[in-house]
Amino acid sequence: MSQVAEQSEQYGVTPPISRDGPSAQEIALAADLMNELKGTFESADEGRLREAVLGRVTKHVKEFIYQACIRRNLSEQAARNAGGKIYTFGSYRLGVHGPGSDIDTLVVAPKHVDRQDFMDIFLEILKKDEWVEEANPVPEAYVPVIDAKIKGISMDFTFARLALSVIPDDLDLGDDSILKNLDEKCVRSLNGSRSTDAVLRLVPNVHVFRDALRAIKYWAQRRAIYSNVSGFLGGVAWALLVARVCQLYPNGNSATIVRRFFLIMSMWKWPQPVVLRKIEDGYLHMRVWNPKIYPSDKAHRMPIITPAYPSMCSTHNVMNCTFEIMQEELKRGHDICLRISNNEAKWSELFEKHKFFSKYHYYLQIITSCDDAEIQKKWSKTVESKGRQLVNKLEESGTLARIHPFVKGFNKTYYTINREEHANIVLGNVSPEVANRTEEEANQVQSDGRQTIHTTTFYIGMEITRLDPSAATPGPRRLDISIPTSEFIKTARSWELYQPEIMGIAVRHIKNSALPEDVFEGEGRPRKAVKRSKAVKATPESGEVQTNKRRRPSDEVSSPPLSVDPNSLVPSVLPPIPASEFAQPGPPKTPVPPQVNNGVRSEPNGASATQVGPATAPQLPITNGHAQPQPQAP
Repeated sequence: MSQVAEQSEQYGVTPPISRDGPSAQEIALAADLMNELKGTFESADEGRLREAVLGRVTKHVKEFIYQACIRRNLSEQAARNAGGKIYTFGSYRLGVHGPGSDIDTLVVAPKHVDRQDFMDIFLEILKKDEWVEEANPVPEAYVPVIDAKIKGISMDFTFARLALSVIPDDLDLGDDSILKNLDEKCVRSLNGSRSTDAVLRLVPNVHVFRDALRAIKYWAQRRAIYSNVSGFLGGVAWALLVARVCQLYPNGNSATIVRRFFLIMSMWKWPQPVVLRKIEDGYLHMRVWNPKIYPSDKAHRMPIITPAYPSMCSTHNVMNCTFEIMQEELKRGHDICLRISNNEAKWSELFEKHKFFSKYHYYLQIITSCDDAEIQKKWSKTVESKGRQLVNKLEESGTLARIHPFVKGFNKTYYTINREEHANIVLGNVSPEVANRTEEEANQVQSDGRQTIHTTTFYIGMEITRLDPSAATPGPRRLDISIPTSEFIKTARSWELYQPEIMGIAVRHIKNSALPEDVFEGEGRPRKAVKRSKAVKATPESGEVQTNKRRRPSDEVSSPPLSVDPNSLVPSVLPPIPASEFAQPGPPKTPVPPQVNNGVRSEPNGASATQVGPATAPQLPITNGHAQPQPQAP
């Protein structure tokens, strides 16, 4: 290509910022970067296993299409010729997948096959395959999907039915004409694959793009901001951001792109959208992202638009709180990259793991539970997908300076020997004895109440708004989270497949000192500074030595008894959160094991439950940004 032609070539909607190649320093930095990322590549054996799994899935898709066509009374020959094809997209198609990454897979079927056939016939074929370890449908998702694990490899199957009698093996999904007469769910399913292919066509150098994206993906995962369902950015959105920077520096290497990524994205004027090419209306008159026409599009906080027609916003889940967190992380990344350029830091500092579980003083636990492992997976995913509603409600309270949802849940299996232990686990009160009990130990106990319970716990970090010391206030403010949490629980229980007899959900607050060990993922709990010993004094009457410690209001307040339906493990009336549990330092008091008489559970006086429920109104007094204990009655 001539120099004139190269200078006139433009990638994206604007001319490049620089056409310079990498400097000697950037070449050295790129080598250091790839050395830092060497653990993110999968082995050759895992790569061959993925290919074998995809080959097996292709055969299953052909069989699925054949059976569905036979059910529609097509002839044997027509059913065999109907075809069917799979397309990978996401990180695997982009070439940035790593060990343990899933494979996003689109199943394309002819017009004789519908989505219900996909959820029934294809799911049944998967479950009969000895390679398939699990397969779960999620039909109510924004893009309906079947989650599966095949030979240890996670796969997410989406489905699209085209208005064609036969699906040829050389079908090009980039042709807009295939979108004719399709429903909205099929269009959304196709958009993932079409956008992935469009990204690879729109970047100037695919190899540089892949190396840079691998670095940004690893950084986002380490900093716990890689999750579309939690309100952060998913894989598609991060890929689009990196692709845009590649367009602005077409001749740069991976180090160039990573450094410029943090510079540009930390200064981006949101909600100005990020687009890889001009948004087209198209001749099919489908809805495309347009904030001038659609109010819902105008409300997007951080719009990153997919390049395939019809253009969609890949970041509609981003909330104010998650936007602020990502902005802070981008600025942190930019600062570190500046120090890397000055030989004052290494790439390893950029990829340091998050400190979410030591960053906040208070956390909300969302605990889902079920005694059936397969149902629990669906139940926990349903609750996780609704978690943004709780975060939005907490944002509206106005008394929280920061709300920070964590990007994943923590799974745990418990082996109980009586109903009391089971009920306590549902509420999040797990004793060390139950937590450490193995299945073998439980089976050795002679009891009719032995049961296995599976839980998934999600976390939200909270930072309380600091008050202006000079502001005149009528008294300490109170943080009331009972309304948003009770509405959230009600919304979760409204799921059409909810079974109160076997499913549980609880929301409660805990302090960072009460976090379970598993959230630290083997790295150990951060050490706390040693506190000075409290002053002691002698009483003038008796001369006895007493500690200078204030009494807790909760020490004199007993929790109301729990009302438990004998046919359900979920209490119908939930105890309140005493204000002093927020106000006082140190871990929450260990609850006294409940007593159960004739199926009715009661708490002894002084037990301080931490369950948030519909009938509660936890109050947190706040003065000058610090939680304060409620005054005691004289």
